[in-house]
Amino acid sequence: MNNWKKKDLLGLEDLTVEEIKLILDTSLVFKEISTRPIKKVPTLRGQTVVSLFFEPSTRTKTSFELAAKRLSADVVSIVSDSSSTLKGETFKDTARNIEAMKVDTIIVRHSCVGAPHILAKLIKPSVINAGDGAHEHPTQGLLDLFTIREKKGRIKGLKVSIIGDIAHSRVARSDIWGLEKMGAEVTVCGPRTLVPPFIEKFGVKKTNVLDEALRDADVLIFLRMQLERQTSDLFPSLREYRATFGVDKEKLKIARKDVLIMHPGPINRGIELSPDVADGEYSVILDQVTNGIAVRMAVLYLLLGKKG
Repeated sequence: MNNWKKKDLLGLEDLTVEEIKLILDTSLVFKEISTRPIKKVPTLRGQTVVSLFFEPSTRTKTSFELAAKRLSADVVSIVSDSSSTLKGETFKDTARNIEAMKVDTIIVRHSCVGAPHILAKLIKPSVINAGDGAHEHPTQGLLDLFTIREKKGRIKGLKVSIIGDIAHSRVARSDIWGLEKMGAEVTVCGPRTLVPPFIEKFGVKKTNVLDEALRDADVLIFLRMQLERQTSDLFPSLREYRATFGVDKEKLKIARKDVLIMHPGPINRGIELSPDVADGEYSVILDQVTNGIAVRMAVLYLLLGKKG
């Protein structure tokens, strides 16, 4: 039964534990659809989903569009280099013109923090945040939670370390909000310049020593260096980062034997993870990609299912 009440999905910070559990449980139902010979159900037939991306994306954009199509929704894809914003149209006017075409939901990615929240207040269709600046990436956080629960059978009580560029990562924020609410014990690790000084207010532990993050962790979530969001040189070089915070099989020896290796992608191979770790026995990175479709199907269904 669809008990979802919200018009939009803007972030995990705003969700209750019950709402997160509803999305995860609904995702489990939709994951089975992707294993069928015909990967399609008529659930959202007649609904129109617009994918509006102002930043480059491969995984998230493709995943959302596949999710919508597998639910039989009509999908329209708009990217920034083909939109009227290049002609000077404002974000507000772009949104209202799309709304005037009687669409049902807009999936938006934008470099500006809060852009999806502004959009949600402007228009009647549902808005899904596909990443806003360095703020949140809620469906990535949800698919990470789903993958952890799928592989470990639970989230509560697990020790999860998030390693890398915490300061500029929207995935880190969504993961922290979701994991904390679901009862995990979270540690963040990275160079001092890339871990916000106030991060402990989120209820997480902080360390700048990689071994402390690796030891006893049930799950390791590695993050890419967000070079495109940095305005100054916050660490000497990628080579130094790799030497201090990059993980290979040798460094991984101190971790638990059943540890999960996760990464939201794209991976900088040989920097945050060596290829033998990224593709190794502990890695569930491709499972995350698979689960992303199920989670996004669940989100679309919960937001739009009652309209059909």
